[in-house]
Amino acid sequence: MNLPGIFITIEGVEGAGKSTAIAGVAEWFGAHGREVDCTREPGGTPIAEAIRQLLLNPVEEDLVPLTELMLMFAARAQHVAGRIKPGLAAGKVVISDRFTDSSRAYQGAGRGLDRSLIETLAQAAEQGVSPDLTLLLDLPVDIGMKRAAARRGACAHDRFERERHDFFERVRAGFLELARQSSRFALIDAAAPIVDVQTQIQTVLAARFPQGGVNCG
Repeated sequence: MNLPGIFITIEGVEGAGKSTAIAGVAEWFGAHGREVDCTREPGGTPIAEAIRQLLLNPVEEDLVPLTELMLMFAARAQHVAGRIKPGLAAGKVVISDRFTDSSRAYQGAGRGLDRSLIETLAQAAEQGVSPDLTLLLDLPVDIGMKRAAARRGACAHDRFERERHDFFERVRAGFLELARQSSRFALIDAAAPIVDVQTQIQTVLAARFPQGGVNCG
């Protein structure tokens, strides 16, 4: 049986627990016999990973918001063409740590860049691909920042982790506004204990993709 590919994205502010959630989603689909490809943004292909280094690693020259936005979508275009579309065409469940909604929240709500420009770039870079489901892991910014700091330990902050509290509040508000606007989103209480978060996610998956997506339409 040729199963349709499924594209799932995981979104949220820093410290929301995306990596753990992705592992749980992959395990759930794997238990239903689906082939899974877990990827990330920015990144996912060699060229996109090289762009990731430019985006995340602090350098002497400031990266202006418009440059940041354009690099994000350059990486996304490469990611879609080189990994996401081929994976979906092969019938895989592609699970991405972030996608275009992160640009809407971080560069749009967070940086204040023009939303119509973001949508124009999205239409070009996504190449007709859009998520079947977006899991938004939501939690208060204070909790997320504490979790991220505990996870990071003595490691250096990347460019985004160095942002101020009010920046992440705008990002969180941007994500929540997106979730209110589209049924594609499932809002997950990421402040709950890990086992409860996984239960929430599995409940959503079972409702959206009966039998691992065999009957999804």
